[in-house]
Amino acid sequence: MTTVLVIEDERKIRELLRSYLEHDGLTVLSTESGAEGIALAASAGPDLVLLDLRLPDVPGEEVAREIRARAETPILVLTAKAGAEDRIHCLELGVDDYVAKPFSPREVVLRVRAILRRSQPPSARNGSTSFGAGVVVLDEPRHRVAVRGEATDLTHTEWQLLTALAAAPGRVFSRFELINRTRGYEFDGYERTVDSHIRNLRQKIEADPHRPEIVQTVVGVGYRFALDRDGPG
Repeated sequence: MTTVLVIEDERKIRELLRSYLEHDGLTVLSTESGAEGIALAASAGPDLVLLDLRLPDVPGEEVAREIRARAETPILVLTAKAGAEDRIHCLELGVDDYVAKPFSPREVVLRVRAILRRSQPPSARNGSTSFGAGVVVLDEPRHRVAVRGEATDLTHTEWQLLTALAAAPGRVFSRFELINRTRGYEFDGYERTVDSHIRNLRQKIEADPHRPEIVQTVVGVGYRFALDRDGPG
């Protein structure tokens, strides 16, 4: 699963970017807050950050510095300024690319894809991922999952939950994080709706849904994917 974190204070722009990025097969996290964006970048480990420089709480430049101080996450900047000095300033921040507002959403997607291709190792660009000595095999490019050798049909939300959890085996995800990954921050639904989707997912992938071995509950916290990722060979 490839995840893009969008840090943008204008809701219409956030939702426009989410729509285009998700249509292109990417998972999107989003926030209007620079401080929350820094925290999300640290906890969720996105593959790329799409960052507006004009934020209401923390300057975008500071957000970029904080994110880069912790990880080499690629950053694509959105800026309302397009002069030569402004472009130089963007690049001096150490970001990977920038797009001036107003922008074409399709251009943003193309730039995101170009940065991701440059930043991903060749082995991560194609193919399927196996977990638990082949118990679960996720083929993200083809949007398919096999459990114990049998193809399993999942709903869109179940697929998003499973791939979100499997992206970090062993890591505990809160319900809030999972609903953000499947529906976005703008979703008004109650976080406990995640429990219903997890229940349905377990019916399809667990040998015994009442004693889950793949998607486990961490009481009072959330859920985790309990199988280790299989290594090469």
